Amino acid sequence: MFSESRFSEIIIVGAGPCGLTLARELQRRGVPFRIIDKAAEPFTGSRGKGIQPRTQEVLDDLGLIDRFRAAGSDYPELLIHLPGGQEMRRRMDPLHEPTDAAPYPNVLMVPQWRTGQLLAERVPVELGVGLTGLEQVEGGVRVTFDTGETAAARYVVGADGGQSTVRRLLGVPFEGETFETERMFIADVRLAGLDRDSWHIWPGDDGQSLKLGLCPLPGTEDYQLTAPPTDLSVEELVASVAPGVKVTHVGWTSEFRANIRMVSRYRVGDVFLAGDAAHVHSPAGGQGLNTSIQDAYNLGWKLATGDDALLETYEAERLPVAAGVLGISTRLHDDRSMDRSDPVLRQLSLTYRGGPLAAEHRSSPGAVRAGDRAPDSPIPGGRVFDLLRGPHATLLAFGFPGDLPSSSPGLAVHRLDPIPAYDVSAPALFLVRPDNYIGCVSESPADVHDYLRLIGVRDLTDSSR
Repeated sequence: MFSESRFSEIIIVGAGPCGLTLARELQRRGVPFRIIDKAAEPFTGSRGKGIQPRTQEVLDDLGLIDRFRAAGSDYPELLIHLPGGQEMRRRMDPLHEPTDAAPYPNVLMVPQWRTGQLLAERVPVELGVGLTGLEQVEGGVRVTFDTGETAAARYVVGADGGQSTVRRLLGVPFEGETFETERMFIADVRLAGLDRDSWHIWPGDDGQSLKLGLCPLPGTEDYQLTAPPTDLSVEELVASVAPGVKVTHVGWTSEFRANIRMVSRYRVGDVFLAGDAAHVHSPAGGQGLNTSIQDAYNLGWKLATGDDALLETYEAERLPVAAGVLGISTRLHDDRSMDRSDPVLRQLSLTYRGGPLAAEHRSSPGAVRAGDRAPDSPIPGGRVFDLLRGPHATLLAFGFPGDLPSSSPGLAVHRLDPIPAYDVSAPALFLVRPDNYIGCVSESPADVHDYLRLIGVRDLTDSSR
């Protein structure tokens, strides 16, 4: 387990959704950490507002899904106000019905400031504290803050965004492109005279480009305004397309530049990069915030073990995912379409198959294999997700008649009848990692024992330990 020494603390730099998710992962495992952010106040803008289905499953595991669903809503239908005065309605993605395997099938709209607020509950964030120096030494990292304080950390995680100080201090290049001519103005505004049932879109005179978008933000009185940069004030811009609508308040504003970049290394010694510090995307498709949260979800349980070989798998698993997501969001950015119906965007199909922690031992595996996300399913007395929820690994023994490892603080063991969601008809053992991806599938308990050693989970019945 985690070493108790003067280099025992993990320092998280950046208190956005990525850093906060990592803090919660460490907190529920009893791992000491500090989380700092150079901003004096929490972020107040709506920015990344889409919570993809896979991220909702992460929030379920963290015990937060009910809070998020109460704070958010499904994306509204687009109401497109055409130049000739006609109107057209459409959805970016049709609403999907929940299934046994996927209980959260639709993107959930939650303003980013609310996401940060919910994740930050009971997390001791140190605001107004920036990082100025890193020195890797034997056993950890010495850090210097802009307050003049120095501290010793076992590990440092840079979750400090696209302008990451941690990445700069490491000297890791941020490769890709910034498209200076492709900009978008974003603002959180309050309005009188516009309904909140639709996402209002006014195309440009060519009928293809965007002149103005106004999206009602759930749980608030605000709309998120999007428009190409303009010399007009917010009031003048709204009046130019909807004279009967009055702007009553302008809050957070920002000008977005199309920035598509990523690193080639997620780890340098005992320092890790996560979230926007490692990859930035076009906002098309709502992938950036979600990929960042899932970086933290992957890294947190591995940091808690303090196992160097296991920590090496963080880059091996997450870098290819970020590269793939970068390609998807870039394609959508170039397409200029508002069609978001590609099921890949929901991130339920992301897999670590073929990676260093995917141990598929069956000669004839089914559709669900080692490396895939663990599906949900109804079971007697509840659902599979009820068994997975928490910081432990989970052994699902489908129709297995033999002896099994015993449950322990790091391992929950459940005997179940075979279920369709896992595509099993014969006895099989599915070992689900702490981040609820399937790590090992086998008919042999010996393979499960080996895998538990690999991921640092104590197996009380393994006599070879």
